[in-house]
Amino acid sequence: STHARAHLPAAGAAAMDVAESPDLQAQLAAAVHALNHASHPSARLAANQWLLGLQRSPHAWALAVSLLASADHPSPSADLLFFAAQMLRRKIQSPDYSLPDNAAQLLDALLVAARRFCLAPPRLLTQICLALAALALRAEGGVDGLFARMPHLPDPALLELLTVLPEEVAQDESGDTGVDSATRCRFARELLMHAPAVLEFLLAQSEKPAAADGVPLHERNHRILRCLLSWVRAGCFSGAPASALAAHPLLTFAFNSLQAFFSFEVAIEVMTELVSQYQELPQAFLSKMPYIREVLLLPALANRSEKIIAGLTSLMCEVGQAAPGLVAEGSNEALSLSDALLRCVAFSSEDWEIAESTLQFWCSLAHCILGIDEQTSKRNATQELFLPVFSSLLDALLFRAQIIDIDEHCTGRVSSIPDGLVQFRLNLEELLVDICLLLGAPAYINKLLSSGWGLASQSIPWKEVEVRMYALSMVADTILQDGSPFDFSVVMHFVNILSSRTPAELNGCQFLVYKSFGDVIGSYSKWLSSSKSNIKPLL
Repeated sequence: STHARAHLPAAGAAAMDVAESPDLQAQLAAAVHALNHASHPSARLAANQWLLGLQRSPHAWALAVSLLASADHPSPSADLLFFAAQMLRRKIQSPDYSLPDNAAQLLDALLVAARRFCLAPPRLLTQICLALAALALRAEGGVDGLFARMPHLPDPALLELLTVLPEEVAQDESGDTGVDSATRCRFARELLMHAPAVLEFLLAQSEKPAAADGVPLHERNHRILRCLLSWVRAGCFSGAPASALAAHPLLTFAFNSLQAFFSFEVAIEVMTELVSQYQELPQAFLSKMPYIREVLLLPALANRSEKIIAGLTSLMCEVGQAAPGLVAEGSNEALSLSDALLRCVAFSSEDWEIAESTLQFWCSLAHCILGIDEQTSKRNATQELFLPVFSSLLDALLFRAQIIDIDEHCTGRVSSIPDGLVQFRLNLEELLVDICLLLGAPAYINKLLSSGWGLASQSIPWKEVEVRMYALSMVADTILQDGSPFDFSVVMHFVNILSSRTPAELNGCQFLVYKSFGDVIGSYSKWLSSSKSNIKPLL
């Protein structure tokens, strides 16, 4: 194959001849087919051993490049091409093999393959681009040499290559590929020198009409956002003025992509990464909160679109955690953010991930408010403004922390709580203490114990009682330190009901309710034992 030979590294005439041997190529094709499709494990194991041996051989370079650059018809199978690209990448990355003498020719051969397979199955193009990125990292002048040749690549191949290039730095941080930190730093610096041109290319791609390059618009937008995410993580906007960054058209493109289901997740990742990196951005994103709440979140909640709800929750929490002081100022945008996240906490789903993802935000906001000088009018005004928010938050948390899928009237005993709920409750402890401090101990206790429960045991909502006893025991130290009067009569009412039953009569979740009252009594035992009016009935 003359075309392939023109782009091969100088690996020696003998290696070239062996690599182009039809017998060896047929053996390779058979081994790859067996590895992927053989039904018997022994056949797959034998194929894997043979392929590992081939990868270690000196003519593996030439063989892989010959397959990728060959113009033969019919083309090799997709599995065979993928293995060839993967073998090249592994040899380039492995510290056990040195690069060929003429790495520039290997670079050219891989670029030929990237052009040829730009519209091939994505995993093949990705492997070729990963090999190019690995080579650029390790070869002297690899980054500049690669960028000098990039204009010859079709847009789909160029997008994929630009996506994986910055990722090579992060992938290499595991330290298992023989590249030292100085080389990694050099690679990162050289990449960022090309960042302005990359951003211009991405902006031009985002403005292209639909199907301009044979790629559907939604798929191209997804690829643009993936590439932008890689470069954001690499620091492509470092040094950009705050005003320019907030108004950058690519940021607008990412925000507008929230309305497209296909690109929603990666758009969330882009904006979350930007907010976490640049202190100037939370203010710009906070101004968008009313739109996010009304146009994106409320319809998602109505339709129970958990993917959308989870993504928006993640972004809103990142904005709030990046600037809790801004939220504590209580602007309309800040209150819109708080209301949106309250709705996310209260959203009922099969697991607790959405509610749990908000906890750090609420703790950050509570700590910010509690950190204001207690004697100032600002503290009083801020606390008064957010009291309804944290009161509603407590309601939402109690709702989500209830035991689920347990019939209160079933005849069997339930002695455990689902693992996910156990973890959620463990993570709630700090926030419940913060809420108690913000509301004040008397208001917190009153909220837990004044729910209008009926006195007759048949009408008591035991799930609700159980979760409120849990919330009461979690803040025992805070309440006891506060020293406010504590009417224990409601607790005693339930204790009397439960204590009048034998263990066999504790059906359904009442067994867990019984345990929760034991936890409350244990948490407040020192205070209870100081009064005979409390301790005698308990005994």
